[in-house]
Amino acid sequence: MIGRRGVLLLGAAAGVTIGAAVWFQPKNEAEGQFQPGALAFPGLAPRLAQAAKIELVRHNQTTTLTRDGDDWRIAEQQGYRSRPERVRELLTGLTELRLVEERTSDPSRYASLGVDDPRQEGSTATLLRVLDAQGTAIAELILGRRRVRTQGNVPESVYVRRPAEARSWLAEGRVLTDADPGLWVNRDIVALVPDRLRRVEIARNGEPALVLARAGEVDAPLEVVTPPNTIADRGAVEEVARAFDMLSFVEVRRAADAPGEALGEAKFTYTDGLTITVRPQQDGQVLWVKLTAEGDSDEARQLQARWDGWAYQLGIWKEKALVPRLADLLPEAPATDATPTAPPAQ
Repeated sequence: MIGRRGVLLLGAAAGVTIGAAVWFQPKNEAEGQFQPGALAFPGLAPRLAQAAKIELVRHNQTTTLTRDGDDWRIAEQQGYRSRPERVRELLTGLTELRLVEERTSDPSRYASLGVDDPRQEGSTATLLRVLDAQGTAIAELILGRRRVRTQGNVPESVYVRRPAEARSWLAEGRVLTDADPGLWVNRDIVALVPDRLRRVEIARNGEPALVLARAGEVDAPLEVVTPPNTIADRGAVEEVARAFDMLSFVEVRRAADAPGEALGEAKFTYTDGLTITVRPQQDGQVLWVKLTAEGDSDEARQLQARWDGWAYQLGIWKEKALVPRLADLLPEAPATDATPTAPPAQ
């Protein structure tokens, strides 16, 4: 038999549950006076300051973003940094989402709107949860099918349902529903203007030392200075100059997990005291690189903090830009016609 204290505790728990439900309801919805255009999550923006984790679940795909200071890291990508603009877009879209029409409360019709259980086989729904550091939901929503726009200047809309409610809604706004972790990865490595490059020192295994440098002038061309008197192919040298211009990766792993045979290393010295050391490894037709940034500048420190402990997979063609052999920089020999010439007719 439940005593007086137990009754009071149950009553308090029920009050918290009801209060939470009312907190997340649009204005006047609880009284049955729902007004079209009410925010799906009133007052959400200030509460997002407490957000520590974002979960997106869609059938057999899951993306988990965890907050790390100003960064959001992807658990399914070994904790690598996510694209900050996508996280901002997702959270902003959630705060601006408005409910415009009430739809079905019949579970048998959820699938037609894409708001059924996202974990079921064949479901196209996405479960979005924003949690605080204690694991309490700040906002959670099942995102379904987008409504096709038939005319211009019409806001995007999507069918939604709160997991604990039977009612579904047509909501106005855009919220990202990508549960594929690969779509959240920030694939940019670095973008350095080629003109900043002053010197490259290449020590490739089994090859003689190779040095490229610019003369004293700021706009002087990059030339091969070691070995001396080398006449190099201008296009091949420019590929070296652009080695870190808009560089992005295909895949990322912890540095200790990068496969392949070490090819040597190269040091790229830029203006403002920035030096980048690249250590590539080749695994068949796959190229992995480990990068180190050195220098007494915020730029160098930020790059080193981003790269430290990671290995990046690049296109195999980047090998000749990062650790070229001397033969890779020489002009191609002119083609010769080996076909014998027919003797003149008698």
